[in-house]
Amino acid sequence: MNVDKRAAFEPPAELVRPVEATPDMKRPGPTAAGAVLVVLRVIAGIVWLVALAAQWEQVLADDGGIDPESAEGVASYGVLGFILVVGAVVLLVQLLLAFAVYRGSNAARLTLMIFATLSIVVSWIDYAAGQEITIRTTLVTLALDILVLLALSSRAARAYARRPRRASSVE
Repeated sequence: MNVDKRAAFEPPAELVRPVEATPDMKRPGPTAAGAVLVVLRVIAGIVWLVALAAQWEQVLADDGGIDPESAEGVASYGVLGFILVVGAVVLLVQLLLAFAVYRGSNAARLTLMIFATLSIVVSWIDYAAGQEITIRTTLVTLALDILVLLALSSRAARAYARRPRRASSVE
Protein backbone atom coordinates (compact mmCIF):
# COMPACT_ATOMS: atom_id res chain seq x y z
CA MET A 1 0.00 0.00 0.00
CA ASN A 2 1.33 3.45 -0.97
CA VAL A 3 1.53 5.69 2.11
CA ASP A 4 2.35 8.83 0.09
CA LYS A 5 -1.02 8.73 -1.63
CA ARG A 6 -3.00 11.92 -1.13
CA ALA A 7 -6.50 11.70 0.35
CA ALA A 8 -9.44 12.59 -1.88
CA PHE A 9 -10.52 15.23 0.61
CA GLU A 10 -8.86 17.30 3.29
CA PRO A 11 -10.01 16.69 6.85
CA PRO A 12 -11.37 19.77 8.67
CA ALA A 13 -8.42 19.79 11.08
CA GLU A 14 -6.05 20.17 8.11
CA LEU A 15 -8.11 23.03 6.67
CA VAL A 16 -7.94 24.95 9.96
CA ARG A 17 -4.16 24.65 10.21
CA PRO A 18 -2.64 27.78 8.61
CA VAL A 19 -0.20 27.48 5.74
CA GLU A 20 3.33 28.44 6.82
CA ALA A 21 3.97 31.86 5.28
CA THR A 22 7.43 33.41 5.41
CA PRO A 23 8.83 36.51 3.67
CA ASP A 24 10.93 34.32 1.37
CA MET A 25 8.03 31.99 0.53
CA LYS A 26 8.08 30.80 -3.09
CA ARG A 27 5.18 31.82 -5.32
CA PRO A 28 2.64 28.98 -5.20
CA GLY A 29 1.18 27.42 -8.32
CA PRO A 30 -2.37 28.71 -7.71
CA THR A 31 -1.12 32.31 -7.57
CA ALA A 32 0.78 31.99 -10.85
CA ALA A 33 -2.11 30.08 -12.44
CA GLY A 34 -4.59 32.71 -11.23
CA ALA A 35 -2.54 35.51 -12.79
CA VAL A 36 -2.26 33.59 -16.08
CA LEU A 37 -6.00 32.87 -16.05
CA VAL A 38 -6.74 36.57 -15.56
CA VAL A 39 -4.52 37.37 -18.57
CA LEU A 40 -6.46 34.76 -20.58
CA ARG A 41 -9.69 36.35 -19.32
CA VAL A 42 -8.45 39.73 -20.55
CA ILE A 43 -7.63 38.22 -23.96
CA ALA A 44 -11.12 36.69 -24.10
CA GLY A 45 -12.55 40.11 -23.22
CA ILE A 46 -10.60 41.74 -26.04
CA VAL A 47 -11.88 39.12 -28.49
CA TRP A 48 -15.44 39.73 -27.25
CA LEU A 49 -15.11 43.53 -27.69
CA VAL A 50 -13.66 43.15 -31.20
CA ALA A 51 -16.44 40.71 -32.16
CA LEU A 52 -19.07 43.12 -30.80
CA ALA A 53 -17.63 45.99 -32.83
CA ALA A 54 -17.43 43.84 -35.96
CA GLN A 55 -21.01 42.61 -35.61
CA TRP A 56 -22.56 45.83 -34.28
CA GLU A 57 -24.94 46.30 -37.23
CA GLN A 58 -26.17 42.73 -36.90
CA VAL A 59 -26.65 43.18 -33.13
CA LEU A 60 -28.67 46.34 -33.80
CA ALA A 61 -30.87 44.64 -36.37
CA ASP A 62 -31.34 41.30 -34.58
CA ASP A 63 -31.48 42.27 -30.91
CA GLY A 64 -32.60 45.88 -31.06
CA GLY A 65 -34.78 45.86 -34.17
CA ILE A 66 -32.96 49.00 -35.34
CA ASP A 67 -32.03 49.67 -38.95
CA PRO A 68 -28.28 50.45 -38.91
CA GLU A 69 -28.83 53.05 -41.70
CA SER A 70 -31.47 54.98 -39.71
CA ALA A 71 -30.75 57.96 -37.46
CA GLU A 72 -31.06 55.69 -34.41
CA GLY A 73 -28.60 53.24 -35.96
CA VAL A 74 -26.04 55.94 -36.66
CA ALA A 75 -26.47 57.38 -33.14
CA SER A 76 -25.95 53.92 -31.65
CA TYR A 77 -22.29 54.06 -32.65
CA GLY A 78 -21.81 56.44 -29.72
CA VAL A 79 -23.15 53.68 -27.47
CA LEU A 80 -20.76 51.22 -29.10
CA GLY A 81 -17.85 53.62 -28.51
CA PHE A 82 -18.84 53.98 -24.85
CA ILE A 83 -19.05 50.19 -24.43
CA LEU A 84 -15.64 49.73 -26.06
CA VAL A 85 -13.96 52.43 -23.94
CA VAL A 86 -15.43 51.17 -20.64
CA GLY A 87 -14.60 47.57 -21.61
CA ALA A 88 -11.02 48.52 -22.47
CA VAL A 89 -10.57 50.33 -19.15
CA VAL A 90 -11.95 47.37 -17.18
CA LEU A 91 -9.68 44.97 -19.08
CA LEU A 92 -6.65 47.19 -18.50
CA VAL A 93 -7.41 47.34 -14.76
CA GLN A 94 -7.74 43.55 -14.67
CA LEU A 95 -4.41 43.18 -16.46
CA LEU A 96 -2.69 45.46 -13.94
CA LEU A 97 -4.33 43.54 -11.09
CA ALA A 98 -3.08 40.25 -12.58
CA PHE A 99 0.46 41.60 -12.46
CA ALA A 100 -0.06 42.73 -8.85
CA VAL A 101 -1.43 39.29 -7.89
CA TYR A 102 1.60 37.65 -9.45
CA ARG A 103 3.79 39.89 -7.27
CA GLY A 104 1.77 38.90 -4.18
CA SER A 105 -0.75 41.69 -3.57
CA ASN A 106 -3.63 40.60 -1.36
CA ALA A 107 -5.77 43.63 -2.28
CA ALA A 108 -5.39 42.81 -5.99
CA ARG A 109 -6.23 39.15 -5.29
CA LEU A 110 -9.41 40.13 -3.45
CA THR A 111 -10.38 42.67 -6.14
CA LEU A 112 -9.98 40.10 -8.91
CA MET A 113 -12.03 37.61 -6.91
CA ILE A 114 -14.78 40.25 -6.62
CA PHE A 115 -14.59 40.91 -10.39
CA ALA A 116 -14.86 37.18 -11.09
CA THR A 117 -17.76 36.75 -8.67
CA LEU A 118 -19.69 39.67 -10.18
CA SER A 119 -19.09 38.34 -13.68
CA ILE A 120 -20.34 34.88 -12.66
CA VAL A 121 -23.45 36.37 -11.02
CA VAL A 122 -24.21 38.49 -14.10
CA SER A 123 -23.86 35.40 -16.30
CA TRP A 124 -26.23 33.52 -14.01
CA ILE A 125 -28.78 36.37 -14.10
CA ASP A 126 -28.58 36.45 -17.90
CA TYR A 127 -29.06 32.67 -18.02
CA ALA A 128 -32.04 32.89 -15.63
CA ALA A 129 -33.53 35.58 -17.89
CA GLY A 130 -33.37 33.21 -20.86
CA GLN A 131 -30.05 34.02 -22.52
CA GLU A 132 -28.17 30.92 -23.59
CA ILE A 133 -24.62 30.23 -22.44
CA THR A 134 -22.69 29.20 -25.53
CA ILE A 135 -19.07 29.27 -26.64
CA ARG A 136 -19.96 32.24 -28.81
CA THR A 137 -21.41 34.23 -25.91
CA THR A 138 -20.23 33.69 -22.33
CA LEU A 139 -19.04 30.11 -21.84
CA VAL A 140 -15.32 30.83 -22.19
CA THR A 141 -15.32 33.91 -19.97
CA LEU A 142 -17.55 32.18 -17.42
CA ALA A 143 -15.23 29.18 -17.25
CA LEU A 144 -12.19 31.44 -16.87
CA ASP A 145 -13.90 33.44 -14.12
CA ILE A 146 -14.69 30.24 -12.20
CA LEU A 147 -11.10 29.02 -12.57
CA VAL A 148 -9.74 32.42 -11.45
CA LEU A 149 -11.96 32.29 -8.38
CA LEU A 150 -10.83 28.76 -7.54
CA ALA A 151 -7.13 29.52 -8.02
CA LEU A 152 -7.04 32.79 -6.11
CA SER A 153 -9.16 31.51 -3.23
CA SER A 154 -6.82 28.59 -2.52
CA ARG A 155 -5.07 28.37 0.83
CA ALA A 156 -1.63 28.65 -0.78
CA ALA A 157 -2.58 31.78 -2.77
CA ARG A 158 -4.08 33.36 0.34
CA ALA A 159 -0.99 32.58 2.43
CA TYR A 160 1.35 33.96 -0.25
CA ALA A 161 -0.65 37.19 -0.53
CA ARG A 162 -0.75 37.60 3.26
CA ARG A 163 2.85 36.62 3.93
CA PRO A 164 4.90 38.98 6.07
CA ARG A 165 7.02 41.37 4.03
CA ARG A 166 10.71 41.96 4.61
CA ALA A 167 11.50 45.33 6.16
CA SER A 168 12.94 47.60 3.48
CA SER A 169 16.50 48.64 4.15
CA VAL A 170 16.25 52.38 3.51
CA GLU A 171 19.19 54.13 5.16
